[in-house]
Amino acid sequence: MQAIINGKFVDASDKSVIEIVNPYTQKVISKVPNCTAKDVNKAVEYAVKAQKKWAKVPVYKKVEMIDKFLDLVDENRQDIAKTLCLETGKPIAQSYAEVDNIRIAFNAFSEKAKHLYGNVIPAGTEAGQDNTIQFTVREPLGVMVAIIPFNLPLDLFDQKVAPAILAGNAVIIKPPHQNPTAIIKLVKLMHDAGLPNGVVQVLTGDGAKTGDALTKHPEVHGISFTGSVPVGKSVYLNGASHLAHTTLELGANDAFIVLEDADLDLAVEEIIWGRMYNAGQVCVASKRFIVDNRVLKEFEEKVIARLKKVVVGNPLDKKTYIGTLVTKSACDKVERQVAKIIEQGGKLIYGGKRDGAIYYPTVITNIPKTADVAKDEEVFGPVVSIIPCDGVDEAVEIANQTSYGLGSCVFTRNMNVAFKVANAMEAGGCVINGASFHRSFEMPFGGYKISGIGTEGVMSTFDQVTKTKTITLKNILK
Repeated sequence: MQAIINGKFVDASDKSVIEIVNPYTQKVISKVPNCTAKDVNKAVEYAVKAQKKWAKVPVYKKVEMIDKFLDLVDENRQDIAKTLCLETGKPIAQSYAEVDNIRIAFNAFSEKAKHLYGNVIPAGTEAGQDNTIQFTVREPLGVMVAIIPFNLPLDLFDQKVAPAILAGNAVIIKPPHQNPTAIIKLVKLMHDAGLPNGVVQVLTGDGAKTGDALTKHPEVHGISFTGSVPVGKSVYLNGASHLAHTTLELGANDAFIVLEDADLDLAVEEIIWGRMYNAGQVCVASKRFIVDNRVLKEFEEKVIARLKKVVVGNPLDKKTYIGTLVTKSACDKVERQVAKIIEQGGKLIYGGKRDGAIYYPTVITNIPKTADVAKDEEVFGPVVSIIPCDGVDEAVEIANQTSYGLGSCVFTRNMNVAFKVANAMEAGGCVINGASFHRSFEMPFGGYKISGIGTEGVMSTFDQVTKTKTITLKNILK
């Protein structure tokens, strides 16, 4: 596969490549360019020119092109899902689900774009403005960069690309270097649907080379980044050098609070969705399981019994729920983290095994609240880290002792207590009686503390990808 600059498939200017490895077979399945600063300059130049024309295209015509794109996605559904599965290790059923989300997301953003109205400040609202009417309009930022992570690349493609182009921006996508080919195929379909050259481009490559050049470029007006905190800080500093509008969705260590009166069967089932999905490689997955001592043993037993039913193995098998981690090195890291949790006082009661890039569901209990994982150690794998607590107040204390603040959740039958906990959570969201892994396309999604800046979602993303202009009719009523 190649990068896409101005509608054409191209190699890196220095011919350097990155090998794409199937994490399940460990075989090279593709190669992509490792794009250079020269390639970045070329893409930005085309984007600047294309954006000025694209901004003048009426919204309804933009939506018509999006509709054609969605039809092409449906026609190529199997190929895109299989591509995502093979390059990511994501189970095929979850890969299909991610492809199907494209229509849900793009349709929602299209409808919002049709109703992106301005506001009017009537005459006489303010002293001295008796004869003056003021109104606002939204205009695109210009050229935007969308940096997409490996774990849910198509979902994040939806969240970043759809609102940006519908608002009239040109977008340069930097897909994950581990698994970029499904995104390349989507951008090809966008061109097939009629989007003009230069409006959406793809530059493959690693962060230090391609990503750095993109975020430092002075003609990039907006940056949307999802990824780790250290890289996010670097992106933010790069964007600040030329005052690019920057939105960040970063790491997390979400608390999953189980109180004495919780529906344990429900809580355990939510772990399958909220922790095991995509082998635990989800930013807003529940990662710290803070469980009241009075139900701890029963909770442990139910978790293990349920995990024994989870199918682990070949991502192409329709029955598989947990495939591989994205790379063997990612699996190595989880293995080291599990060992560290045990060294710091945790007790392994289930799992703790791996096979290549597969890490099997694991449960560790009796973790002291002083352990690193109970604070800021984010485990990106299918590990249930259980931290015992005594009552609501201690549960909240443990939940909030982290530097992260993306999502959270609480399980209780008492709605008074549920709202008390939800209001006390120092996080961008709190789910009551469900895992924190809940992200509809409509909701504003973002974090507190070091988990990010700004939000994404149909409700809020257009605020991030547009700027507001005020037009004044001075003394129009005089």
